[in-house]
Amino acid sequence: MSFSLKQIRHFLAVADAGQISRAAVEHNISQSALTASIQQLEAILGGPLFERRSNGVMLTHAGLRFLPLARKVISSCNEALAVSGEIPRKVQGRLAIALTYTVAGYFLTPLLLRFRRIFPHVEFTLREAARSAIERDLIGGSGEIALLLTSNVTSDPRLASKTLFRSARRLWAPADHPLLQGERVGLADIAAYPYVALTVDEALNTASRYWDIAGHRPKILFETSSVEAVRSMVGAGLGVTILSDMVYRPWSIEAQRIDTRDIADPVPTMDVGVVWLRDEAMTPAARAFVDFMQGAFQATEEAVRIPSSA
Repeated sequence: MSFSLKQIRHFLAVADAGQISRAAVEHNISQSALTASIQQLEAILGGPLFERRSNGVMLTHAGLRFLPLARKVISSCNEALAVSGEIPRKVQGRLAIALTYTVAGYFLTPLLLRFRRIFPHVEFTLREAARSAIERDLIGGSGEIALLLTSNVTSDPRLASKTLFRSARRLWAPADHPLLQGERVGLADIAAYPYVALTVDEALNTASRYWDIAGHRPKILFETSSVEAVRSMVGAGLGVTILSDMVYRPWSIEAQRIDTRDIADPVPTMDVGVVWLRDEAMTPAARAFVDFMQGAFQATEEAVRIPSSA
């Protein structure tokens, strides 16, 4: 027995929303029909994909493993439709893409593979650099297009940007940590515990701003440019942190569980997008890349939303 594309779309809707009722409203389907669709998919796959909680659902280990595969199935279907057109075959040229660390390390590789398949005559090169250096290159004319955290981009009128998605920042804590007892937690409560701070992609500057606004200070145990180091320390119980859903994984490399909670105080999202020089006419290759990236996230509903593990 095989599953349908509709069941996969329903699975992704619930995974992104974190609640069956919310997913049903957002996708204009009855809650009973959505529940039945998920149950049928679970029966076909041979096990539960979601763990039901009082305030929503949480992906099981099997669900977390199935999630990227489900997204790939939907993406491949959309890709097949795109490849069937004549426009991708006609676009050609060279494209230099600059990107920052976080973008390079998460989500980008499968999209680049898809872009190459759809636009086989576009040759692209990749260069990792700091956001400030990328902006200087774009303004100076030595850069063409960039993928970075648009939430960090300066308000220079010479630059244009398109945000692809917004990733919520949440508390990360080891399983059974006292801060996980409620559905939400305030910065004042987080400040009472050792804190592991990420520094890469201006994360420390961003964190300092929302901590200052709240009138609190984290008790910093360690500052590091390594997301994996943060994950490992949080999983081991050495501290807690606040990071975005995009880089969240429920286990450290030592297989220690990490859970999340929403934060009661205002904390900005981490926005990822494309940046280019406003008054410079885009090449066909650059325009194809921007349109592709925007369409990829709209088509696959890549909200980068991790359901709260409460």
